[in-house]
Amino acid sequence: MSEFAFPPGLVLVLGGLLIPFTSNRRRLALLLGLPVLTLLVVWSLPDGVLVRTTFLDYTLEPVRATAEGRLFATIFAIMAFAGGLYAYRQASTLELTAAFVYAGSAVGVTFAGDLLTLFVFWEVMALGSTAVIWAASTVSSQRAGMRYLLLHLLGGVVLMIGIIAQVSTTGSLAFEPMTPDSVPTVLILIGFLVNAGAPPLSAWIADAYPEASPSGTVFLSAFTTKTAVFTLLVGFPGADILVPIGLYMVFYGIIYALLENDMRRILAYSIVNQVGFMVAAIGIGTEMALNGAAAHAFAHIIYKALLLMSAGSVLLMTARRKCTDLGGLFQSMPVTAVNGIIGALAISAFPFTSGFVTKSLETQAAANEGMLLVWLLLLAASAGVFLHAGIKFPWFVFFQKDSGLRPPDPPVNLRYAMWLFSFLCLAIGIYPAPLYAILPYPVDYQPYTVDHLVTQFQVLLFAGFAFFVMLKQMRRTLTISLDFDWFYRKFFKEIAGEFTLRTSAARDAREEQALAGVLRMIDRLYKHHGPGSTAARTWPTGSMVLWVAVLLGVSLLFYYL
Repeated sequence: MSEFAFPPGLVLVLGGLLIPFTSNRRRLALLLGLPVLTLLVVWSLPDGVLVRTTFLDYTLEPVRATAEGRLFATIFAIMAFAGGLYAYRQASTLELTAAFVYAGSAVGVTFAGDLLTLFVFWEVMALGSTAVIWAASTVSSQRAGMRYLLLHLLGGVVLMIGIIAQVSTTGSLAFEPMTPDSVPTVLILIGFLVNAGAPPLSAWIADAYPEASPSGTVFLSAFTTKTAVFTLLVGFPGADILVPIGLYMVFYGIIYALLENDMRRILAYSIVNQVGFMVAAIGIGTEMALNGAAAHAFAHIIYKALLLMSAGSVLLMTARRKCTDLGGLFQSMPVTAVNGIIGALAISAFPFTSGFVTKSLETQAAANEGMLLVWLLLLAASAGVFLHAGIKFPWFVFFQKDSGLRPPDPPVNLRYAMWLFSFLCLAIGIYPAPLYAILPYPVDYQPYTVDHLVTQFQVLLFAGFAFFVMLKQMRRTLTISLDFDWFYRKFFKEIAGEFTLRTSAARDAREEQALAGVLRMIDRLYKHHGPGSTAARTWPTGSMVLWVAVLLGVSLLFYYL
């Protein structure tokens, strides 16, 4: 253990809280310097438990350095650097502060050695990401942010209950590999899967992310789902249930992305699709599969952010996000288009890009384990990815019909951020050895074989041919695709409204009956005891004395009988 170690994520969290108090020039230095400092801290820490303490008789390990944690913390810091550069000029102070707290919390999760530390950073991450959405300051972002927050608080409650039950059962808070064979571990798994965008709650990604600002969406694409991938990688490697869950996510993302007209929603659904590959690989559970999930997460953060930077630049310069409103932008936005194409090639696993050398680890792991159906489905899904993200996004935004728009490329800081990630997409694809060297397990795999290259080119060529053959069907119209979020956004709201309407009618009827009864009782009391009632008449004194004597006589008679 080290007396001076601290969670590396605190560099970004505490530094991010200083952003509101800096001038523009110092703010840029902070936005770029904090991620670099975080990287230095991450790589200066040796493997093992570096901080151990006790809390209520339980052992906490807030700083535990592992190969998996260092890998994810590295790409999170790189993402914070590029995201800060991209957001510098147009993002609000609230967004920048929230984004760095969000990123720092994600780094904190990767170094958490116990479930309590993990849970604390997990919840701070939910609050930070919600603030990033709200920072867009639109009506739709406020509503989407509230739905996002409620859903993630629900997931957090499930996770918390699972952690409490796990501690009660085992007496330990250690964050270590588990199997989903008990109620506590199943609840913990569900809590992780909510953040991964697993069914049936996959829709929150496409519901919330596109409503953030252009730079906010870039930040959001990187941390929540990939932190969930990290926790699944560490907590549930080899859990069989993750294979079908991952495959569902893969094809769910493809289908909805193909149906979508909004370019940022296309890429949001693509996040679910890509995370599905990782979840399925974690379920396979071999060293190659886990390496594939980790490497894919690393590469995915880069090329997905690059795609969203490209889409965000288009939105920033045109104020349009529908594919039906765009087209022909390559002429006036060549830098944005080229970077978008590089990102599209990388997500499609085109040879000599980062996607090719990382995704192939996952498919090869399925083949090595004799999981023929899983291998075939992942291969088919690769063609689907090329259809919706590799071709559809750049074709309808930058090519196809001429929309008549002639916006210039975005400001220089946005272009630099895109070029940085384009370089990384190509550098990792051409020379993957540095990435392979920091994966959790030794890598004995060569991606550039004749068989692999031929197979991948066949898949891509077939998908490309299919796209242009079905181009008329691929063109979107101004339609809306209903997803599961329709239930908690519309259906349950309508049910509640109908229930309120019907119950209020019955309640009104009961209230009317009760009021009528009260009025009848008042009327009877008034009739018998009011000013004109029998009780209010004037009686002679002699009659009163006579009746008193009669009553006393009757009383005496009954008494002595």
